[in-house]
Amino acid sequence: MITLFVGIFLPYYSRISNKIDEWLCFKTAFVTPGRLGRFLAQWLFNLGVFYVFLRSDVIALADADTLGGLWGISLLTTAASQGIQYVAITLANREIGNVNRNVAWGLASNIVVTAVAAVGVGWMRPVFILSGLLFGGLVIGIGILSDIRSVRPRTGGVGIFFGTFNPFHNTHLAIVKQALSERKLDKIIIHSTIIPKLHADALSKGEITIAERHNGMRVYGRTEKADVHVNYFPTGNRFYEFETRKRMMQWAVKEEGLADQVEVLSFPDTYLNSGFYGVIRKIREQNPGKRLHGIHGSDLGGMWIRRIYDEAGWLYPYSVRRVDQVSATAIRNGKQGTAPRVIEDILRSFRESETTVRVGERTFRIHDGLLEERAEVSS
Repeated sequence: MITLFVGIFLPYYSRISNKIDEWLCFKTAFVTPGRLGRFLAQWLFNLGVFYVFLRSDVIALADADTLGGLWGISLLTTAASQGIQYVAITLANREIGNVNRNVAWGLASNIVVTAVAAVGVGWMRPVFILSGLLFGGLVIGIGILSDIRSVRPRTGGVGIFFGTFNPFHNTHLAIVKQALSERKLDKIIIHSTIIPKLHADALSKGEITIAERHNGMRVYGRTEKADVHVNYFPTGNRFYEFETRKRMMQWAVKEEGLADQVEVLSFPDTYLNSGFYGVIRKIREQNPGKRLHGIHGSDLGGMWIRRIYDEAGWLYPYSVRRVDQVSATAIRNGKQGTAPRVIEDILRSFRESETTVRVGERTFRIHDGLLEERAEVSS
């Protein structure tokens, strides 16, 4: 009965674990609290499962004692689970699979290893113990080192700032200015997502569709083929086109007088082939010998980016805890006063279904959410 319960509950269990991790990261802007929270929640669950197994003689007490008894076996399986989940999330960050699905598969494989070791298969016991100690220590250790680099960084070098920027708003600008000053950076490079592989794959499989275009945005919707366990839209289902987001960032940076210190890059082929990992490699190639600082917020998208920074090499995270009330969703819905003026003017033109928008001395035609420069006709 307990096995049936675990099998049915596993997808939801993985989502709950992810939510605990995300909430603690949001509140602290560090990765270690989230991983410890995930560990604690899963350890309590495993403690309950193994207690039932031992009480019902599914696992012999003598076999459990070789693995440290109730406390030892539950701690070891939880530690091993953390490592497997870290690998699962890393694969999802590299756009291989989906976070919740990968975590569920990782948890399932760990349950099999634990079960084989717990029922007395001798050769599996050292594998189980070593995997728990190695994976658990590795995951927590990587997180602690990353958090240390974020609070005790070396200054100077180049900052990188990734995200959807859907749209770029005043908090993004404030973070850029703050990072330039506090880390004494030569410059900051900004690159936004294009079409995340999650969406690209789901579109190709017919699991989601572009339901409509509204106020200059593509609006995604789920189809009957959608997986009920997959959150296709963790940061919303409405997106301005990549080229439009890039142009708006460039104009906002220029309007703020930061054009000499902030560079908005576009590597669409690199991003589509290898995501932000490839973009980081490209930036390293263009800035040899420069230390890199990875800028991010503590919101869901920001902490996803943080994991990419950690997995891409020895970057110095620049973590900003989100305590403001600036919301990209509210801006998309028409809220004023929280985005650069040039961006608000463009978004207003989208909402009012205008056919052109003026940016400085240039006129742009609005077509399917894109801004196409219109040649001026001399009289």
